[in-house]
Formats: sequence, C-alpha cells, structure tokens
Amino acid sequence: MIREDLRNIAIIAHVDHGKTTLVDQMLKQGGTFRENQVVEERVMDSGDLERERGITILAKNTSIHYRGVKINIIDTPGHADFSGEVERVLKMVSGVLILVDAAEGPMPQTRFVTQKALEMGHKLIIVVNKIDRPDARVKEVEDEVLELLMDLNASDEQLESPFVFCSGRSGTSSLSDEEEGTDLKPLFDTILSHFPPLELDETAPLQLLVSSIDYNDYVGRIGIGRIERGVAHAGAEVAVCNYNRKDVDLRGKLVNLYEIEGLERVPCESAKAGDIVCFSGLEKINIGDTVCAVDAVEPAPFVKISDPTVEMIFSVNDSPFAGKEGKFVTTRHLRERLYRELLRDVSLRVEDTDSTDSFRVSGRGEMHLSILIETMRREGYEFQVSAPKVLYKEIDGERYEPVERLIVDVPENGTGVVFESMGTRKGELVHMSAMGSRMRLEFLVPARGLFGYKSEFLTDTKGEGVMSSVFFEYQPYKGEITRKLTGSLVAFETGEAVTYGLFNAQGRGSLFIGAGTPVYEGMVIGVAPKEGDINVNVCKQKHLTNTRSSSADDALRLIPPRKLSLEEALEFIGEDELLEVTPLNVRIRKRILDGELRAKARAKAKLG
Repeated sequence: MIREDLRNIAIIAHVDHGKTTLVDQMLKQGGTFRENQVVEERVMDSGDLERERGITILAKNTSIHYRGVKINIIDTPGHADFSGEVERVLKMVSGVLILVDAAEGPMPQTRFVTQKALEMGHKLIIVVNKIDRPDARVKEVEDEVLELLMDLNASDEQLESPFVFCSGRSGTSSLSDEEEGTDLKPLFDTILSHFPPLELDETAPLQLLVSSIDYNDYVGRIGIGRIERGVAHAGAEVAVCNYNRKDVDLRGKLVNLYEIEGLERVPCESAKAGDIVCFSGLEKINIGDTVCAVDAVEPAPFVKISDPTVEMIFSVNDSPFAGKEGKFVTTRHLRERLYRELLRDVSLRVEDTDSTDSFRVSGRGEMHLSILIETMRREGYEFQVSAPKVLYKEIDGERYEPVERLIVDVPENGTGVVFESMGTRKGELVHMSAMGSRMRLEFLVPARGLFGYKSEFLTDTKGEGVMSSVFFEYQPYKGEITRKLTGSLVAFETGEAVTYGLFNAQGRGSLFIGAGTPVYEGMVIGVAPKEGDINVNVCKQKHLTNTRSSSADDALRLIPPRKLSLEEALEFIGEDELLEVTPLNVRIRKRILDGELRAKARAKAKLG
C-alpha cells in the first residue's frame, strides 16, 4: 500500500541555526494554532533548561496538516553532545531537512548529522535559513553545502537535492535565493513533491520500532516510535524483542494508543503502518525494542549509537555540609536516578565502581554531563562529581584518544592568540578561510585539550569569537597537555567568611565568595594567579583593642566575587578537586580536606 496522506521528516542542523524557530512558523502556518491564539516563542523547547539556555536538548515530535497530507516533524538538538538524540530518531523518518545558516554555513554538527542521514539513505532538502541576515552569503553557502555532500560521498540523487531559502523568524520561504517569499508554502510543496509517499504493508503482522521513551506519573512509561508494518490496536496483546539483545522476552498489552496532532497526543483506537505513535502499558519497554504481534516476533534493526568520549565519577556528598541542602542524598537515591536516566538517554553510560557510593558516568561531552548534573540538582539531588576525563581506547597495543573537529570564527586580529592556545593543546590546523573581516579556522584537537578552553577563548577574543566542536575520530595519543596553569585559594578553617579575612585574601587572587558565606576547611574559595594552592583564612576576625573598634571594618573595600556557573566550575576543577552540587549551591572542594594530609599526599606523589 502507498500512503499518499503521510510524510515523516526530521529537521537537523548545527546549534543556533534556527530549527525550533522554523518549526514554530510551520506549526502556525499549518493550522495548529487558532489565529488569535497567543503562542510563546520556541514552543517545542518545553523544558526549563531548554528555555533558559535557548537550546534544544531532547528531540520532540509534532505534526501539521497541509493539502490533506499529515506531515510528522521531529525537531532535533543541534549541540554535538546531544547527537545521540539525533541518531536514534532518524530511524523514524524517511526524509530530512538539513538547515544551514546563510551566514555561518555548514558547521561541525551539520557535518555529523548529515553523515548519519546519508548513511541511512534518506532523501534530503537543503534549507538555507536566515537569508534576511545583513551578513548573509547565500551563494557561498550553497557551494559549501555541495562540497560537504561530496566530501561525505553522497549519492548522485542526494547531490541533486533541492534548495529552499527561508527566514524562519518571519516565516517566509522561496525556491530562489534572490527573493524572500511571503509564506512557507514553497517549503511545504517541496516536502510533498521531493519526499515520496511511503510504501508500506498494512496486512503484515505488527512491527513497531521504539525510538524514544517518555514518562507519565499516571500511566508510567510511554514508548514512541514508527509502525514499520501492520496495524496497531489499543488493547492488543503484543510481544517485545530487540535486534541487538536476545534476552528481551516481554509480553503485554498496548493499554493506550496515541497519535501526535500538533503539540497534543490524541487517543486513538488504531494506527496504520507509517504512523508515528505513542503507547503505554509496557512498563519495561526500552529505546531500540521492537513491539510485535504475538505470533510473529521479528525485531527491526536499530542504529548503533556512537560511543561516549568523556567520563566523570558521581559520588555521594561527604563534605562537612553534606545533607543540609538536598532532598535526595543517599547512595540509593543517586543510583536509582542515574540508572533511570539510561532509560531515556541512549548515549549515556553508567557503571558501578569499586566504591559502593560512586558511579562512573560517561557521555558525549562536558555539556552532555553538565545538563544531567543541572537537571538532578533542580530535582533536589545532592552529590559530588570529579573533573571530566576522556575515554581512551587500546588499539593494536597502542593508546588512542578521542579527537574533536574544532571550528572557530574570530576577527582577523584574534587569530594569533588562538594559534598559540591550540599549540599548547596539541591542536593541528587543517583549514583556514576568510569570511569578510573575520577568519574561520578549523583544527583537529584532542578532546582533553578543549577542557576549560571555552572561557579562555572568550577572554582571548574579547567575547567576539565563536567556537564549536564535534567528535572526529580516535587517533594515537598526542602526549601530555598541561591543563591547569593556575592554583586554588583554599579555606584554612571551617566557619563563616568575614570582611576582614576576605580583604586579606583578595590580595592573593580572585575570590569566588563574599562576606557571610559559610566555608569549611579544604573548600576552594578562589583562584590563585600561579600554579600551586594557597591556604587562606577568610574566617579571621580582627582583634579589637580599646583604641580600635570594629566600625573601622567599614573602610575595607572588597572586590565583588566572581560567581562561577556550573559549567565554569567543571572547567575549573583539577584532578585533586571535586565539585559539590546541591539544589542551592555549587562548591569546589579538595578531595583531601585536611591541609596537613594534603601536603603529605603531594610530597608522596612527588617522590613517586
């Protein structure tokens, strides 16, 4: 059977190229909202963190109707750290819109997700977005996209993919790069004409591949996926199997069945091959599982998700302030939460360690893990994490490490400092080009060389630089990289920081805390300008005499402290430090809190 009434598409692009904004306009012009309905911007970014940071973290489904055809749309993340989300949802679609910024052109994540789409044989539509930008360079970007497709060994048919020129913000599109258009009809028409109707078998036994998992307090776990063949009925008995695992032997019932209409999940009695549906009733369902008819258990192949490249140790908080601010503080709470995250995030790995209260958590990058940390602390969890480390591989007896493709856009006078930084971080220049008054530099650099580089890069380029990276491949170990060139200011005793103590300490470096902040021995309260830690007593009170009074403290002026965000704190911590994370605070501390024991450990390490 050929389903003329259905198209399943995904929108993929680099971060900030305008995917979610374009989906907003597609929903508005596809009749999802009433004409007088008030709709917030980036309606698909429903999570608090997504709205605050202006990024997409989870892939989400929606749909519109155009000329009698239902178009299921999947909005995907643009950050490389969340590319596992993109890889798994590409199994649900038969066509892909590749969105490219008219000024920036193809970026690292564009290359990565396009490669995945080409490997699956998907048809492509190239959408050049933001053509109304003053610095748009549409012709050059067209050439860059074609070069990228040839680079990735696209087929002749994929190289002939149509171009559509859009302004996602104003909701316009056209088939010519010389006109802006008035609405998105040219884009909708191209989707219907270029992506062919699906050829499906409705008479065959049911086969439904689960590509996503959601959770609801009332019905439990909700599976989301495309029906590969057959018809799904609400209340039907089904079996569950998995292409990559033979141990899945689950039977159950599709208690509720939903179709996606706009932003809503609408209950339905049945759905046909090709439909993207949500269902509940199978409590142990996982991403990659196949739901089949009981009399025809046959798993559908599922894409192998790329391996993680960075790991951290998550452990129970054991600082002097442990248990004071969090709701969930025990090993059991931490373990349950981390293993629950595995059910939704296919690119995450969690393993037990030798210690009962520590867990090794591996992900795609620092941001991937920092989003997990931020989500957990907002839920009331209290724990501590180690500095991020890259995951090495042993290949033919040789040590290999993950290498990233880094692209930076900087003003012409900012290239020197970038070359200098990349030299110390073992970066190798592979491409360099001019873009007006700016330069685009492309490096291959070890992943560990990029730890802590973002804040340094922004300082070096006076905030004018733009950088992004994506995993390239594993290469032989590049040698030692000195990661941290500064030391820490460490609290000497437990108490409350006072103005007099902070005034004396601020001459030694830059402080992270202000007066009245509770501190404990071994807590990092600032950064020292040189290597090596400095112990400072910020709780030290001024001794009063009969000729000097405490009111003289009013004359002491403190430099405003530098408040670290979670990402900045993760970039800052060294090998001998931990990050204490609570719902109210993020504190950096030494692994060994006692100053004398710390000094002995350092001396022992030097002696080998």
